[in-house]
Amino acid sequence: MAHIQEWSATKASVAANGISKQTIEGVGVSLVRVTVPAGLSAPKHHHDHEQFVQVLSGTGELETEEGSRPFGPGSIFCFPTGTWHAARFDTETVLVETNLRS
Repeated sequence: MAHIQEWSATKASVAANGISKQTIEGVGVSLVRVTVPAGLSAPKHHHDHEQFVQVLSGTGELETEEGSRPFGPGSIFCFPTGTWHAARFDTETVLVETNLRS
């Protein structure tokens, strides 16, 4: 793995719903740049790993056991293993996920 990488040089996979993901894998961790089209929602779900998410652009609402809160650029989500969450994306949103695996 190169010490310096560019998202523009990382191949994107695009799902049928228009969500685009670019992934950089490391040992026990991955960074995923996700672009979510406006108007989409992520249903209630959880992960078998710890996850941090930084919102680079866009707006929406995050729902967790703590309630619902709006998010925007600069918001950071912290999800311990097994923590459920759901989201609504009001505008096109770009996120960077850090997924920690044991």
